Formats: sequence, structure tokens, C-alpha cells
Amino acid sequence: MYSYIANRLLYAVFVVLGVLTLVFLAMHLTPGDPVDMLIPAEGGAAGSRELAAQLRARYGLDQPLYVQYVKYVANAFQLDLGNSIRTGRPVMEDLGRLYPATFELTVASLLVATILGAGAGIIAALKRNGFVDNLVMTLALMGVSLPGFLLGLVLMLVFALQLGWLPPSGRVAGFGWESIRHLILPATTLGVAAAAIIARLVRSAMLEVLSEDYVRTARAKGLSERIVILRHALKNAMIPIVTVLGLEFGTLLSGAIIAETIFAWPGLGRYLINGITGKDFPTVQGAVIAISATFVLVNLVVDLIYTALDPRVQYR
Repeated sequence: MYSYIANRLLYAVFVVLGVLTLVFLAMHLTPGDPVDMLIPAEGGAAGSRELAAQLRARYGLDQPLYVQYVKYVANAFQLDLGNSIRTGRPVMEDLGRLYPATFELTVASLLVATILGAGAGIIAALKRNGFVDNLVMTLALMGVSLPGFLLGLVLMLVFALQLGWLPPSGRVAGFGWESIRHLILPATTLGVAAAAIIARLVRSAMLEVLSEDYVRTARAKGLSERIVILRHALKNAMIPIVTVLGLEFGTLLSGAIIAETIFAWPGLGRYLINGITGKDFPTVQGAVIAISATFVLVNLVVDLIYTALDPRVQYR
């Protein structure tokens, strides 16, 4: 088991390195110069050229591309992701300040998606081909089809502006009721689409499991329907569900940009957008590294959960 974890972590390093390389090339080879965005419009041409040369030298942009890449990778392995071109702040400090907010939003969104999706999927499977089943699947299709930004705006309009039940934007750190109130709208906005996907998968997995002999045997023993569903059927249907949950975590983490923009949530999403629009290479590369590393580690955790759900799964 430990050798498997070590191999996966080594594999994760190469995956993150590959992502970093692609982002590095995409940022440096696309049109646009971040230095031009920092130089004020006023002033003489000679002064502007001199200032531009100084800025390029400060951030190493005057060096060949391969030299910039090697230096960046070497520094990244020492947890030095450089300084933001726009603000001059160390990227690692910005990530340390903003990453917890994005992670919190992603976990809350996945919790919303799991509760809504698993509950709806189980109900649909138990009411197969009935009115409830058709209703749940119709709502799931609507949830997948509805754009996230539109859902976010509707939720804000109804629950924040008209009813006044929830705050329309911002984040409150901590674990109190006020922080939960600020989290509900963005987490729901992100979680609804994932809930729809999970509901369809749970329904399909439960229908397959409910027809198995061990489920009929459990019912023949006189066990209650709740125990049959939760202990026998749902547990054996969990492996494909856990796989999708791991994938959805990565989708929610990268898709947090929408919710963070709509609800002014101070996380990596807005940080990444500002970096892209300003051609701020270090901030974009640092944010993508944080997101990709989290996604890889979550998939490792998912693989390890398989062994807890099914003892027949062994890693060597």
C-alpha cells in the first residue's frame, strides 16, 4: 500500500509538471506583453522604453524562453512561485490567503451535490418508472442544462434581493452561522449541476444493485427496507459513485471561477481571472498548479477509499 501511494505521489509530480509546462507555454506564446500593461500611457517614448526594459529585467522576461522555464521549474520545486507582476506580492502568499476560500467553497458544493444527488437518485430508483422517477430525472436534466451563471443570478435575485434571507456576496471566515449564510448561495450554484449528474448515476447504480441476489436475500431475512437500502444496496453501489465524486470535485474546483465572480467570493477563481486578463504569468501558473495538485491528490484519496468500500480491491 505504501509503495503504491509513493508511486502515485511521484506520478502526481509529473502530472503537475506537465500541466505547468502547458500553462507556461500558453501564457508566454500567446499575444500580449504584461509589461505594456504596467507602463503608464503618459510620458515620453524613451522613458517608456527604458522603464519597459527595467521591468523585463526585474521579472526575467528579457531572457530566452527555455531559460525562464528552467528557472521557474527549479524555483517551483523549492515552493517559490515568484512574485505577481501586477502587485509585486509573492504568489505563495496569495495562494495561502485565497486557496482556503476556494477549497471551502468546493467542499461545500460537493456536500450539496452529494446530499441532493444521492437522495434524489435513491428515491428515483425505489420509485422506478413512476411519477417520482420521471420527475427526478426531468429535474436532473434541467439541472445539467441550466447555465451556472444564470442559476447564480436567479438565486441571488430571489433569496438575497427579494426575500432578504441570505447575503448576496462576500465571505465571512470561520465556522459560525454567518459564514454558513454567506456560503449557501455560491455552494448551491456550483452544486446543482453536479447533483444532477450524481442523481442519474446513483439511480443507475442502485437499479443494478437492487436486482442482485444478496439484496433479495436480505429482504427475505426480514431486514427493514432502510437497512437493505443503506447497508447492502447503497454500499455496493458506491464505487462508481465515489469515482464520479472525485471527478466532480475537480470540476467544482476549477468551476468555482463562476460562483466566485458572481458572489464576490475571495478565492482563486477571481485571482486566476485577473491574472489571465493582465497576462500576469506567475499568478496564473501558481493558481493552476494549486488546482491541478489538489485534483491529483483527491483522485489518490478516491483510489484509497475503494479499498474501504470493497476489500477485494488491493493495491500493490
